[in-house]
Amino acid sequence: MSISPVVSDTDKVMHKKTKVDLTIRTPQESEVDSILALFEYEVRAGKMLPRSGDNIRRQLDTWLVATDGDRVVGCVSLVFFDAGLCEVRSLAVDRGCRGRGLGSELVLAAVDLARSHGVRRVLALTRAATLFEQIGFQRDAVQNYPEKVWRDCAPCPFRNCCDEVALIYHLVESADGGPEKE
Repeated sequence: MSISPVVSDTDKVMHKKTKVDLTIRTPQESEVDSILALFEYEVRAGKMLPRSGDNIRRQLDTWLVATDGDRVVGCVSLVFFDAGLCEVRSLAVDRGCRGRGLGSELVLAAVDLARSHGVRRVLALTRAATLFEQIGFQRDAVQNYPEKVWRDCAPCPFRNCCDEVALIYHLVESADGGPEKE
């Protein structure tokens, strides 16, 4: 099924239908507790860093949720480092909805959101490298993104035992058809 964004001029809501017929859109403030609940298990297991409800509320326009009716079943966010680079993070899918491609659809929707902001590259630090590689991300070294290291990696409690893989997605291609070189 082809996925195409529909963006409202008034509220700039990203709205998509996924192949499992769920809606992907920007969240409402009333859905913040549902977002937090989605990745609570992974936070407790030490697989994801916690996010505060206040932080999510302040940055709702950088988040996307997947909904099944009025139930939030997936989420993802973007963190903007500068005009050229952002990061996909806080990807979570309800355990009952996994295995249907929703994680990939959320990441692709986040890439579209990054594109709409004029960003040239989208970074991901993840343990699910295969998911990202299947949709066009390429492995890289996190050290190539000092803005990420300075802001997030240095204070991270997992910095000395990090097992995440850095991947990059180039939104802008050079004249020869390859990734644009910085």
